[in-house]
Amino acid sequence: MAPRIILRLGFILIIYMAMVSLPLKSLAQTAEESIETLKKTAPKIYIDCFWCDQDYIRTEITFVNYVRDRKEAQIHILITTRSTGGGGKEYTLFFMGQNEFEGINDTHKFFTEQNATADEIRAALVQALKVGLMSYVAKTPIARRIKIDFKTPPPPREEKDKWNYWLFNLSLSGNFNGEKSYANRSLRTSFSANRVTEELKIQLSLSLGHIFQRFSYGSREITSSMDTYNFNGLVVKAINDHWSIGGYLRATSSTYENIQFELSPAPAIEYNVFPYSQSSRRQLRFLYRFGFNTVNYREETIYEKLKENLWLESLSVTLDLKEKWGSISTTLAGSHYFHDFKKNRLTLFSVINLRLVKGLDFFIFGGGSRIHDQLSLPKGGATFEEILLRRKQIETNYSYWFSVGLSYTFGSIFTNVVNPRFGSSGHGGLSIIID
Repeated sequence: MAPRIILRLGFILIIYMAMVSLPLKSLAQTAEESIETLKKTAPKIYIDCFWCDQDYIRTEITFVNYVRDRKEAQIHILITTRSTGGGGKEYTLFFMGQNEFEGINDTHKFFTEQNATADEIRAALVQALKVGLMSYVAKTPIARRIKIDFKTPPPPREEKDKWNYWLFNLSLSGNFNGEKSYANRSLRTSFSANRVTEELKIQLSLSLGHIFQRFSYGSREITSSMDTYNFNGLVVKAINDHWSIGGYLRATSSTYENIQFELSPAPAIEYNVFPYSQSSRRQLRFLYRFGFNTVNYREETIYEKLKENLWLESLSVTLDLKEKWGSISTTLAGSHYFHDFKKNRLTLFSVINLRLVKGLDFFIFGGGSRIHDQLSLPKGGATFEEILLRRKQIETNYSYWFSVGLSYTFGSIFTNVVNPRFGSSGHGGLSIIID
């Protein structure tokens, strides 16, 4: 009799537990469905930043939807950086509303120190993104799930800068490699001292380089070396939000350019069409320099000179734009000597990235020069080995380098999921690159 009662009680208990668990499971499923429903109403964002840790951002900020195409986004976030005088970075986040959020724009900035780690930088970036997104998230139903907290900041400490804004850097590097028939060594050391404030910028740098190579083929051995020393100085004084004045000072010695010693001071003036305060997004700068060169050559030049004094001038125009449709950075520069206007140079350098249509990007970067100012070419020319190893400069009237390509991506517009297994594999889809 007792076993039957125990079995009945056990059966009743199982039925009771099943009846109780059903509502709990149903409630959990309902809650999960509710969160997923809210997530679908969350803002769709496009982060325009090639260096950002996108996986980390998606892991830390889960109250938005990430899309792969900027035109599908409700918020286009363009992130730019500039170096600060202390060796750190200024990060600017431009929030640009699109579609339902058209006309709602905002800008946020944060700064990092020179010794900031990659983890500290990405954490600060996520914090800035969260703050900037709040004005958009507040207009959507998912705002009900957002909790806002305030951390009381520690009392400010008054710190005196014992270096008075000066930042110094010293580096030394060496590279050594070889085999039975080949040996190579290169040494380089550099020192820089910079002081940057809102009104005055001072940049000083000194670098020394040495390259040696040995080639053996049978009984023949070829050795080659090249030495270079450079000093560069720049002082810039701000006049207002569009004008600046300053000067350059350059001292150099180069076996490649046949220069024993060259000293080149050059006062300069610059005008920026856009205010300097907008330089992280757009610049159109005109820079004029008037210079004097005093030169001593290692060997007599093709113009039968061992030393000479030269006057010259240069003008450069630089355009930098960072917009939702892409970015453009291009510089056109020209210079000439006053003693002979035919001794001149024209240089063009460009980096262009354009988002043509949905999923299709076009990029081009390169540069070229028209060269008619090689005054230091040695009269004795260069040996066959020196030409092959590029140890001496030879006559030319142009130089160039160039790269162009297309990329096309298609597939799901959403990129919310982060899967770190076997490492990061990008954003999915198919990329077609034509070089």
